[in-house]
Amino acid sequence: MDRQQISRLAHARHPIAAPLADESVARLLDRATAGTERGRAVDLGCGEGAWLVRTLAAHPEWHAVGVDLDAAALTRARETATALGVARRIGLHHLDAREFTPREPFDLVLCVGATHAFGGLLPTLAAARELLAPGGWLLVGEGFWQCEPSRAALDGLGATRDDFADLATTTDRVVSAGWTPVFGHVSTEQEWDDYEFCWTGSLAEWALDQPDHPDAAAAREAADRHRTQWLHGYRGTFGFVTYLLRRS
Repeated sequence: MDRQQISRLAHARHPIAAPLADESVARLLDRATAGTERGRAVDLGCGEGAWLVRTLAAHPEWHAVGVDLDAAALTRARETATALGVARRIGLHHLDAREFTPREPFDLVLCVGATHAFGGLLPTLAAARELLAPGGWLLVGEGFWQCEPSRAALDGLGATRDDFADLATTTDRVVSAGWTPVFGHVSTEQEWDDYEFCWTGSLAEWALDQPDHPDAAAAREAADRHRTQWLHGYRGTFGFVTYLLRRS
């Protein structure tokens, strides 16, 4: 069972692929689009396009572009956009985000939970800078250490200590890269727990409902393994921050 299929099934009931509640997503998007009647947004690593379709549904004069390597997720994004009546205002590209070269800059660039596509936070900031129109906004989500990670936490995430920093150091790096945080949201423990239980639960439930499917056992194994890595590893250690940034 490939990683993309696991992710699609796991996010069936939590389309935002990050530990953010609906209210948090709405507040971040409200801040990012405030005062801009017409605009263009791009999501680098858009998955099923949840951020973009919400933006378009709330702003009839906005247009959007999504970029992702998961063709099936992009199909779901088109279906959702069609159902919401915004399909004519969104373009979806099956492409490595690093290879995306638009004709025009964007008023809003998003990369929430997908900085790995560029090799980390700082390369993501550099790539976003090239896509952003003057006065535009960047919404980027990244992990950080809430406390010193244990061996179990590192193993559970498949990470090293140096892959992330604490919140203060992460923010300092953003500022040093030439960006000013104008808003931000640190995911709460409740948001994390909801996200992880939803992730593992949706995947396990699919396996229970499809017992004869050739991937059922693999899905159940992936759900069980992820739950163990979270509860016995990085829960309470790994945090997530979503910054709303402007160029300094």
